[in-house]
Amino acid sequence: MIITTGVACAILVGGFLALILIRVPVAFALGIAIIPIVVLDIRLTPFIILDRMFQSYNSFILLAVPFFLLAANLMNSGKITDKLIALARVMTGWMPGGLGHVNVAVSMLFAGISGSSTADAAGCGKILIPAMVKEGYDTRFAVALTACSSVMGVIIPPSILMVVWGGVMQVSVGALFLAGAVPGFLIGFALMATVYVYAKIYDYPIVARPTFSDFWTAFKGAFLAILTPILVIGGIVGGLVTPTESAIIAAGYALVLGVFVYRTVTFRDLGGIFYDTGRFASISLFAIGTASAFGWMLSFYNAPRLIVEFMTTMQFGGFGTAIMIACLFLFFGLFIDAIPTIIILGSVLLPVATAAEIHPVVFAIIGIVSLAFGLVTPPYGLCLLISAAIGRVNVVKVMPDVLIILTPMLLILLLIILFPQIALWLPTTLMPDTFR
Repeated sequence: MIITTGVACAILVGGFLALILIRVPVAFALGIAIIPIVVLDIRLTPFIILDRMFQSYNSFILLAVPFFLLAANLMNSGKITDKLIALARVMTGWMPGGLGHVNVAVSMLFAGISGSSTADAAGCGKILIPAMVKEGYDTRFAVALTACSSVMGVIIPPSILMVVWGGVMQVSVGALFLAGAVPGFLIGFALMATVYVYAKIYDYPIVARPTFSDFWTAFKGAFLAILTPILVIGGIVGGLVTPTESAIIAAGYALVLGVFVYRTVTFRDLGGIFYDTGRFASISLFAIGTASAFGWMLSFYNAPRLIVEFMTTMQFGGFGTAIMIACLFLFFGLFIDAIPTIIILGSVLLPVATAAEIHPVVFAIIGIVSLAFGLVTPPYGLCLLISAAIGRVNVVKVMPDVLIILTPMLLILLLIILFPQIALWLPTTLMPDTFR
């Protein structure tokens, strides 16, 4: 039999949501939801689906994903996070709510190294959440702030999500890295403003007023680590290396720092680090394969075309369409990991954004920022779950603080939609050839 578009979409989406509700992992749910369609429609065979999966893996740029993960794991295992915290402490600890500002600042620094929000939440949270509680901060606030600040890991470059987006949507990864910088720092400053208000209301303490000597010592300790984003982004923007090569450089540089410079990683530790990296990378890449097959299936039944026609009929305009795109990414981010969402929803909405004359880079930043917020919103909320587990507190009790802290971050997303030049300024300035 030949299945119609409506029936196919109902089976695919309905089956996927049903599997998610019974807690089947997302990567497997995407693959299993395809099976009934393949069995029922005589035009499809299992070999077509397998071919789509393998084609998604045949991408040089996606090799950057495991190497950025390796760099993050080496940084965490090499105690380099401690050096970043020491630098953040002397930079921001003198303000009211000192450790809260340190939390945000170290997330911004670590984001420029790891490209992973979960690595940020785990690495920084293990140190800062207990330290904040010890200094008299409410545990719920410490957990909520750590979770929310960690989302900058996929917004401030380098970013694993930007690598995946660039590979799937054929957008310059270097341009995406530059486009994420200003929005990422704006989100960081919004978080610091929120911490300041909390500190004034709850009388949170100042850590210390550092001397120039303290600052110089901390800067020297962290200098080699904060060179990482300069090497990665500078190499890509300068046209010296590809994103994949820059990820390899980042991993190699982190390895040299941990083993030979700081000597905090032993050769015995490397086996466990490589194993963890391979395990997490395989999960991400398997999700890319099944999501690509799922997305191809939607395209096969013309779902993207129907969505474009619907959005065009509604006549939302550029601003309205951008708001709808952000809302859809925010909604899907509640339930699904960011990488499958990029492949499925991003591919479906790309024609919609093009029809509304939204720049591909702006579309990418709206999607990535929206999905980043999904990392702190249940039921998925992976960064929130990690932070809550470290703080040994129930996620439900943390949610009021999460919503308060998330509100100014959502306002930054609205600003990006209203003023696209926030995202486009750096790439148009430093990579003008990309935009000709």
